[in-house]
Amino acid sequence: MDALLTLLVLVGAVALFVTEKLPVDVVAMLVLASLLVLGLVTPAEALSGFSSEATITVAAMFVLSAGLAHTGALSSVGRLFGRVKRPWLFMLLIMFVVGPISAFVNNTAAVAVFLPLVLAATAANRSSPSQVLIPLSYAAQMGGVCTLIGTSTNLLVNSLAKDLGHEGFGLFDFAPLGLVTMAAGFTYLMVFRRWLLPHHPPSGITETYELGKYITELRVMPDSPLIGKSVSTSQLAEKHSVYVLELLRGEDKHWAPRAELLREGDVLLVRGDWEKLKALKDSAKLELEPEFKLQDSQFTGEDGDAAQVLVEAMVAPGARLIGLTLRELDFQWNYNATVLAVHRRGEVLREQIKDVSLNVGDVLLLLCPRAELAAIRANQNLVVLNERGDANPPRSKALLAIGIMVAAIGVAALGWLPIVASSILGGIALVATRCIGNDQAYQAVDWRVIVLLAGVLPLGIAMQKSGLAQGVADFSVNWVGAFGPLAVLAAVYLVTATLTELMSNNAAAVLITPIAYSTAVSMDVSPTPFLVAVLFAASTSFATPVGYQTNTMVYNAGNYRFVDFMKMGIPLNLLFWGMAVYFIPRFFPF
Repeated sequence: MDALLTLLVLVGAVALFVTEKLPVDVVAMLVLASLLVLGLVTPAEALSGFSSEATITVAAMFVLSAGLAHTGALSSVGRLFGRVKRPWLFMLLIMFVVGPISAFVNNTAAVAVFLPLVLAATAANRSSPSQVLIPLSYAAQMGGVCTLIGTSTNLLVNSLAKDLGHEGFGLFDFAPLGLVTMAAGFTYLMVFRRWLLPHHPPSGITETYELGKYITELRVMPDSPLIGKSVSTSQLAEKHSVYVLELLRGEDKHWAPRAELLREGDVLLVRGDWEKLKALKDSAKLELEPEFKLQDSQFTGEDGDAAQVLVEAMVAPGARLIGLTLRELDFQWNYNATVLAVHRRGEVLREQIKDVSLNVGDVLLLLCPRAELAAIRANQNLVVLNERGDANPPRSKALLAIGIMVAAIGVAALGWLPIVASSILGGIALVATRCIGNDQAYQAVDWRVIVLLAGVLPLGIAMQKSGLAQGVADFSVNWVGAFGPLAVLAAVYLVTATLTELMSNNAAAVLITPIAYSTAVSMDVSPTPFLVAVLFAASTSFATPVGYQTNTMVYNAGNYRFVDFMKMGIPLNLLFWGMAVYFIPRFFPF
């Protein structure tokens, strides 16, 4: 009975993770509560995820990564990008810099730091960012599997393995396999880049201040020549490439406004490139919705900290802004910044700007005083994509932050302290030496990931206790086991990789790890190669822009289409699958 109940919780969790009807951390808490209510785990087991070594280590590693980013240690390396002019050498340099760094720094944080630098370099070289941003994301994932601390998934699988009775993994146990697969991945990207990487024209960000089609609101002023004319006769789309999505008149909304005669005070919800929106605003005597209280002088290029500047900032993965509206956030209060427009890839927004619920990858066009740029860049919820020339973080403590990171890793590698202890001490050292502020340390932690880890870990316990993991393992052995452990290893990797493309990589790892372990026990072989297969498959997701956070981050900035990731990523996933099946048993024998 317990196995059946656990299976129902498991199926429900998978459905919610795949459909994304709820945030992943909310799903994790729902799973935890369900297990408790159904009596499948004890209260102590349900809460054990919050005290798990993986959860604590991941939180500490977020702080260590933020210390490197805040002091400018990473961006200093990235400034080399602008000096390389040859496209193939530029791409190779990006991969050789980001890959090794991501082995020790959270790969999402690494991409957040290097993304603006790569965009600046492509703008300076007048090249297409679409040629290098997918390799940037992939290199971060490949580097992450080289060490135990490279991704949260590695630490999660290690923690689950220990709970199941495995001895666990050392800091560099994955390095030989990780380096081999990374070398193969880099070679694949270099060889096939001409045919598989898209060459989309640079989005406006590389030249001005736009990424694509923004949504904003324009109010018809008393002297506007549009008064008395309809949207259709005004030919806004034909003449200005600006598209009216909706007409707001008081409390009324007109969803098909083309034939409606415009009146003074009407608000048009419009979509278009920012420069074209601004040109229409000037020529048709429209104003940005007066709620924003903007003046034309704010768009001037005056010098000084009080001068207003346009900034494009992307909502980062795991940001606390996700799911909130601009009305709820009140950017003007928090950042002294005004949101002029929102860009969301692949979707036309029809809500008023202040009522738009933000998603990962949304790009906000902000108007703010130059003096506020530093505060906006320091916010972990946003990735500033332009105004890059002013991004000069103080680097006086960069070497100290690097030294603290090296010491934390070295102490763990030498076995003097467990990685959880050394990472905590490293985070404390960064705060104590003021490499990062106390508040910044708290902001650096992606609490959604922490809650996700803590919430789904009890599911693994329930699968093991109820016998569900053993039942699935027995079924797998009967179905695939006749072909030998190598066939089972291939199946485990493939199933994990497929799930990772559809749902959270950490959730996929939690679902498959107990099954993989029990399968190995049933076959009377070492569970280590199966655990490594789960870890590698869950940490490398190349085929979709939503399969991994770093892919989502470069999706907008590279002006990519969904199929671009499939063309480049599916063959790479198959390459990694084949290499894993061949090399894992050699590095980790059955």
